[in-house]
Amino acid sequence: MPDSAFTIFMIFGFIWILMGVAAVIALVKSEGQAIRFDKSALIVFIPIIVPIVIVLLYQVFRPFFP
Repeated sequence: MPDSAFTIFMIFGFIWILMGVAAVIALVKSEGQAIRFDKSALIVFIPIIVPIVIVLLYQVFRPFFP
């Protein structure tokens, strides 16, 4: 039960991330452009996603280590 606030926070965060992705896709598609990712998009994307994945994996595997 003490992790319920963290769970609610994470769900809320994922909802906001999904809404942001949907908004960017809708904006790009409304201008008639094709959705494509190049090297400059990866420069922005990787530093944002890698820390999030590391923190989530840490929280998943933390109970298994003393």
